[in-house]
Amino acid sequence: MKSFVAASALAVVLGAAPAFGQGMLQSVCQQNFAVEGTARVTAMNFRTWREFPNLAQPTALKNLRAAMLAEGFSNIAVDAEAGALTAVQETSGSGRPQTLRVSARRVGNGTRIDAVFMIQAGQMADSNYVRNALCRIVDSANL
Repeated sequence: MKSFVAASALAVVLGAAPAFGQGMLQSVCQQNFAVEGTARVTAMNFRTWREFPNLAQPTALKNLRAAMLAEGFSNIAVDAEAGALTAVQETSGSGRPQTLRVSARRVGNGTRIDAVFMIQAGQMADSNYVRNALCRIVDSANL
């Protein structure tokens, strides 16, 4: 009986560990995430960024484009010289697309990735979902 109680207590402690440490496990991208605008009233911008030391800009652009495709974006325009990608996504059925702009610029020996996902006034998006999806794209630059 004592071992069952001890195992149960350990399970409770370990079960609580992810919730306690969740903030510490956020990626740099998630920590840099910010939202601008007012839902349904103004356009909203969801922004984040991350720096990758020793990552070549062309590699980052190639990986970012692949991640954008995987997330369902279309009409991806790549300007390799400027280090910029632009894409649209139409998920609401309203015919009013959302825009994603991602830049990859050289910083020292590495590359800084900046991303902004823009939705139009009257549209809504869950910020937790956008943060996770946007960071999947940004973090993919270094795959």
